[in-house]
Amino acid sequence: MARVVVLGAGIAGHTAAMHLRRKLSRHKHEVVVVSPRADWNWVPSNIWVGTGKMKKKEVVFPLAPLYKRKGVIFHQAAAKIIYPEGRGDDPKPQVEIEFTGGKNEGRRALVHYDYLINATGPLLNFKATPGLGPDAGNSYSVCTADHAEQTGKAFQEIVAAMKEMPEGAPKKRFLIGTGNGSCTCQGAAFEYCFNTEYDLRQAGVRDKAEVVYITNEAQLGDFGMNGMMFKDNGYATDSQLWTESLFRERGVKAITGAGVREVRKNDLTWEDFDGNMHELPFDFAMLLPPFSGIPLEAKKADGTDIPEMFNAGGFMKVDGDYSPKSPEEWSHKDWPKTYQSPLYPNIFAAGIAFAPPHGISKPHKTPNGTNITPAPPRTGMPSGSIGKEVAMSIVDLINKGPNAKLHEASMAVLGAACVASTGTGFKKGSAAAMVMFPIVPNFDEYPENAGRHPNLSFGKIGLFGHWTKFLLHVGFIYKAKWKPFWWIIPE
Repeated sequence: MARVVVLGAGIAGHTAAMHLRRKLSRHKHEVVVVSPRADWNWVPSNIWVGTGKMKKKEVVFPLAPLYKRKGVIFHQAAAKIIYPEGRGDDPKPQVEIEFTGGKNEGRRALVHYDYLINATGPLLNFKATPGLGPDAGNSYSVCTADHAEQTGKAFQEIVAAMKEMPEGAPKKRFLIGTGNGSCTCQGAAFEYCFNTEYDLRQAGVRDKAEVVYITNEAQLGDFGMNGMMFKDNGYATDSQLWTESLFRERGVKAITGAGVREVRKNDLTWEDFDGNMHELPFDFAMLLPPFSGIPLEAKKADGTDIPEMFNAGGFMKVDGDYSPKSPEEWSHKDWPKTYQSPLYPNIFAAGIAFAPPHGISKPHKTPNGTNITPAPPRTGMPSGSIGKEVAMSIVDLINKGPNAKLHEASMAVLGAACVASTGTGFKKGSAAAMVMFPIVPNFDEYPENAGRHPNLSFGKIGLFGHWTKFLLHVGFIYKAKWKPFWWIIPE
């Protein structure tokens, strides 16, 4: 019997657990999922919860009943310490967990494993910027379903108040974007910004509002991927021009190259590329935090640390090339392929939990030493694809032996489709759909198209994009609920 333990039940972890259980015999092998949250959340639709257009219950469902039906052991707990060489006199690899719910809340336990997948996702590092986030009470977030629900309520309240504003009253400023110079997930901020603008128009108060987008991207359309070249209606363009046109069309102001330094109740301080500080007041702010790895440790049997398991940000190192390089030396070949730990072959990482070897966007530090550079995105489609291939590698290692060939899912060969909502509505809604191949630019293969395939990278915007976004919402929740023939739906 083999036991596979999956840490995390987000897109990567849940996908991995589903494929493991589908491929491994229930009678011979155990699949264990450890997650601090009781519910699964389809995070992309948090955008709609964050404007009050969708209920929280429509984007979450409880994990325990589903896993029980499907033969997966579930612990609502947070992973704390990995002991890849065993602990004390017990040589079996194990992970120490702390329960986060139920009668065992706060208690710690040890879970042995034969194979381990670290799919713990990110720590939402609001503390990186003083005053940032819902707990500080100065800005909102859509990173979790609870955050999005709180944000949606606040948004609806300010819209209701604006309807009562007299003519000539000062406009309300909606500030949306990234709350630190090192943020990722600019696509989520972009989505929320344009859903906000759309809903203000639908509510009849757009003329009473100023919508401002603030981002650590050097230019619009970067999205943490150094932008892209693509075709739109048969014409070659780039994501900067394409994105800027949408901002002009919707009357949204943009502040680029911004590192937010401090957030207060109704204003913030941000630093520009040249190191100058600026003050910016607002009436409503939704600002995303930077990500770091969760506080997960690795220790030898005697309790000494294994610091080389993780990078400085707390993400797990896998089979990528982590040697220091200048941006001019960066290569698509540096990126992980199998996501196997170089230290322990029975440990893998997937999704946001794996350490990227370097950025994708061009790095920038201000004269003050502040990093204002988008971190490389690893959410959504890449997370699901990596989670599946890691699971299939473990299936083959169990069924075929330790010499089985590992499955690969390098972001330098994976494509990705991003459907960013710009307003919900079955008749008048819209979404910006962008497809890129590959995610990490390959300048050797595509030197004349910014490192990406000229025909497999494109963008479109319109009502069809909204229908696609909604169908993705329905389809992926169907898949995540383990419905019949779920595996037919691609990652």
